[in-house]
Amino acid sequence: MSKEHWGMGPGWSRGGGRAEPPPTDDAAAWITGAVPDEWFTGTPEISIDRDEIIIVGRLAEPTLAQDATDADRAAAEQGRIASFRESTRDRRIAVARQLEHRYRRKVGWGAVAGGTREMFTTLSAPVMTRLRQTDRQVLDTLVASGVARSRSDALAWCVSLVGQHADAWLGELRDAMGAVDELRRRGPEL
Repeated sequence: MSKEHWGMGPGWSRGGGRAEPPPTDDAAAWITGAVPDEWFTGTPEISIDRDEIIIVGRLAEPTLAQDATDADRAAAEQGRIASFRESTRDRRIAVARQLEHRYRRKVGWGAVAGGTREMFTTLSAPVMTRLRQTDRQVLDTLVASGVARSRSDALAWCVSLVGQHADAWLGELRDAMGAVDELRRRGPEL
């Protein structure tokens, strides 16, 4: 059977390991051109890693009565997002297919209306790791206390927590990596 039959289509190397996907230097511009102007109130937020491209757009806020409660506002924002999701489904799928073919990454979508942010069609990628007993005990404590359902959920929770508390540092690190990538790109061809 072919590699495609086993879910190993484009992006997999002959040695069985995953090949690096193509560069995404022009992806934000391509996405901005492909997404209809009327979908979002501004340029969509685009984040890219080696597995996935996520596109999140801000929708126009629903107009509510002056005396609307916070619950009314939240319900209206959720309704706006649900309506956007349904009405743009076919076109989002078409854009995602083009992106997946061009950049060999899955595509996820999300929308923001007022203070409500909802992600849909996002990828959950498995990550393999080896942990020492003390690290496993941390995960097991989170599971035993009910914070997480499994070690996998506990690890995802830990990563999210670190991301929240180290956001500035991680941003500096990403900027530094981007500068290194730019220097490599401008370097001599081998």
